[in-house]
Amino acid sequence: MSPDEPAAGKFAGSSMPDLAAKKPEEADAVQPASEGSSFVIAATDATFAALIEQSTMVPVVVDLWADWCGPCKQLTPVLEKLAAEFAGRFLLAKVNIDENPQVAKAFQVQSIPLVIALVKGQPVPLFAGAQGEAQVRAVLTELMAVAAKNGVTGTASSTTDLEAEPPLPPLHAEALEAIDRGDYDAAVTAFARALKENPADVQARIGLAQVRLLSRVEKTDGPAALAAARTQPLDVDTALAAADIEVASNAPKAAFDRLLAIIRATRDEPREKARVRLVEYFDIVGIDHPDVAAARRSLAAALF
Repeated sequence: MSPDEPAAGKFAGSSMPDLAAKKPEEADAVQPASEGSSFVIAATDATFAALIEQSTMVPVVVDLWADWCGPCKQLTPVLEKLAAEFAGRFLLAKVNIDENPQVAKAFQVQSIPLVIALVKGQPVPLFAGAQGEAQVRAVLTELMAVAAKNGVTGTASSTTDLEAEPPLPPLHAEALEAIDRGDYDAAVTAFARALKENPADVQARIGLAQVRLLSRVEKTDGPAALAAARTQPLDVDTALAAADIEVASNAPKAAFDRLLAIIRATRDEPREKARVRLVEYFDIVGIDHPDVAAARRSLAAALF
């Protein structure tokens, strides 16, 4: 289990921008799930952004459930008991998928209960279905090790100060609404306009790279792209298609290595196409990711 494994979220390998902020009227505070449960909260579409941010400091365990789900009613008390036992080493976020469809959509929920962690904004699949207390404790213990390895070692002290993100700039909101309805071309246009208006808008630049990736992946046969790249490793267009699939599957190192091989072996247009895409991937994956730092050094060495 690691943040580098394929994850359930549709923005695997990113900070899931469709949940990173919501419309102003949706901006509510995150509320404790029940009295006295300092480390258990009820999360919503509107407040999920706060959890993504919180996961940079403490692991967030997301319990996806619904009122009609019998196994959920067996699992949730186990998770709540362990949240108290771990005493803030992780934060348990309960999400009713019927009331919060955007969270369910982002994680591509097909059955519940489903438990996914967030570590530094990255989704980490934990398990599906009801599990016994011993099994859940073992998974959570492993999650603590993964979080520590990634520098996430904080402790949740309270939940009442978690607030939803401030209102988005209009073009950002327009882009996210377009993503919600699956109109990636409109999202690209909105993020591009935001970036043109403010070239220093980092979130617009990242959002643009992410939605372009989504658009390309939607039109690509993943297994075929990866198979083609194995037989034509130095064909730049083939490599770019395969690398897109790897980044979208939360396997950024494989994508980085693939494009670095192109950069080392080619010149002129193929080399530049690989370089530009690689830099886009750095934005998507995030500058704090350890594989990004290593790939940046390798890129510099390859170019100079």
